[in-house]
Order: sequence, then C-alpha cells, then structure tokens
Amino acid sequence: MNIEQRNELLQQMLETEMGGVKVYETALTCVLNDELKEEWQKYLDQTKRHVEIVTTLMSELGVPPAETPGREVVRHIGGSLVAAMKLAKGTAPPEAAEIVACECVVHAETKDHSNWELLTLFAEAARGTEKKAIQAALDEVEDEEDEHLYHSKGWCRELAIASLGMKAVLPPPEEQKDVKTAIGASRAEMARKELL
Repeated sequence: MNIEQRNELLQQMLETEMGGVKVYETALTCVLNDELKEEWQKYLDQTKRHVEIVTTLMSELGVPPAETPGREVVRHIGGSLVAAMKLAKGTAPPEAAEIVACECVVHAETKDHSNWELLTLFAEAARGTEKKAIQAALDEVEDEEDEHLYHSKGWCRELAIASLGMKAVLPPPEEQKDVKTAIGASRAEMARKELL
C-alpha cells in the first residue's frame, strides 16, 4: 500500500473539512428555509467535529499537517465555492442565492464523501493499529457524511423544482426518510411523486 498517497489523502481530507466549515458558514447566510437552516447548522457543527477527528487521526498515524499541491487545490476549490455564494447573495434574488448555496454544499460534500470512501477502502486493506485508528474515525463520521451528501442533494433538487414554479417536496424525501445510502437516496427520489 502507498503510505505517501495515504498521507496525501489525509492532508486533503483535513483541508476539505476545514473548507467545509467555511462553506457551511457562508451557506447559512444564504438560506431562507428554516428546516434547511437547522439542517445546515447541524452539519456545520458536525463538520467542525470532523476537523478534530481528521486532525486526531493524522496525529495517531504520525502525519503532521503540511502544505501539499493537492491540499492547495482543495483550498482553492473551497474558496471558490464560498466566493460563488457571496456573489449570488450580493447579486441574485434571495431564493436564487439559496439554491446556489445548496449547489455549493453539494459540490463540497461530494469531495468530502469521496475522501471518506477512499479512506474506507484503505482501512479494509490496513492492519493493526493503523486499521484500528482509521476505523475509529470512520465509525464516528461515516453516517454523518452520507447524510450530508444525500440530504443536501435532495434539498438542492427540491428547491430548484420549486424555483421552476412546480410542486416541490420540502423537506425532501431524503430528509423525511433519513437516507444514509446511495440506494436509499435513489429510492427516496423515485418515491417523491407519492409525496406530492
């Protein structure tokens, strides 16, 4: 196994979580829907905890935080998402800015979710204390990361549908069914017509 690349993944994970805090802080300034605001506040709190979890994991594995080209790219993308939300808030109607914020959250959570999936695959092949440390972090974070991605995608879809003047399901089915898997998200989306 490539320990150097594992370490790079951890560096990017730390930057993704740190950027996620900024994304949620900015998204919360754009949100109009009270239920979504409550959801994103919860995700912000969890993401702050994820920063601590990744930092602890890196320490346990002897990986000090360091600047890497990959980490710089992740920081740039996160900053671009924050800038996009600020631009929308300053120039677009509030409902449009809320949708842009939701899209930015989905972009950020897609990278975040991918990071944790890669770490899960690495943990399956790891051994001993390395495996134990990684698995402990995964056990704390995995369900939350699934919820962040799948619920946010549902919110994004339903807010966009509402903006088109069509009947939307709010909160989205993913939220109502507390979806935590890709299959569950797909089923929830397919079942949305029953909820209209």
